[in-house]
Amino acid sequence: MQAELISVETDTIPLDGLFYRPGGEARGGVMLMHGNTMNFYVGAPRFLPPELVARGYACLACNRRGHDVLSTFASRELVGGAFQTVAEAIDDNERAGRFFARAGFGAPAVIGHSHGGMLAAYHAAHHPEIPALVLLSAHRGGTELMAGASPNFSQGSHEEFLEKARLKVERGEGRDLLLLPGWYHAISAATYLDASTRMPSLLDQAEKITCPVLFVRGDGEPAENYPAERFAEACKGPCEVVILADCDHFYGGHESRMAVMIADFLDRHMP
Repeated sequence: MQAELISVETDTIPLDGLFYRPGGEARGGVMLMHGNTMNFYVGAPRFLPPELVARGYACLACNRRGHDVLSTFASRELVGGAFQTVAEAIDDNERAGRFFARAGFGAPAVIGHSHGGMLAAYHAAHHPEIPALVLLSAHRGGTELMAGASPNFSQGSHEEFLEKARLKVERGEGRDLLLLPGWYHAISAATYLDASTRMPSLLDQAEKITCPVLFVRGDGEPAENYPAERFAEACKGPCEVVILADCDHFYGGHESRMAVMIADFLDRHMP
């Protein structure tokens, strides 16, 4: 397996990642989308490439600009998940997809975990040429997502935070951070407002997807938040649902089994 550190240019900061190539001729490409505030070297984007590359797939594990919670890049200005927007994340995935074309591949299969899963479904819904889609605990998305998380907020309700975010954005203070220990600890006012008003719905994307789909969820995750069964019912194309026993949101202890299962799925459905 050959791994190359790459950067995909954007109109602001580049998207860093690893491009994995098999030793021989590649049979196709796979694009990996990380979960909310995660990155290309943790979770599924880390444990899937060895098995996939061994099967002949070239893999791109790439950051979105909204990786991690807070970070810095080439200045002291803060960047990261606390400042992400839906439009930016969608654009990041478009740019990562075009990377495969420049590398000489056709449309890649797409694998997304959690928030990356919701974005992967959106990407597949808008790119019918994608040959296969794997969703790992993709959340339901939609403008109700933040409201549904508000019981975990220890310092107020969704409505209170939303009003505070609106006021800050109106005053030009959209980059000010709100502390949400029950969410990802910190989020900017502009990002909170954006997520509350512009988040795509996972189930709405299902109605537009025709490629084969594998939707995996751990049995410790609520079906309301990770609606695999409802997605399969709404999906235009074939959709397999797998509920893993004794498994949480991050698939700890199931990495090898997951990698083989996903590689087998791609082997069945990739041209």
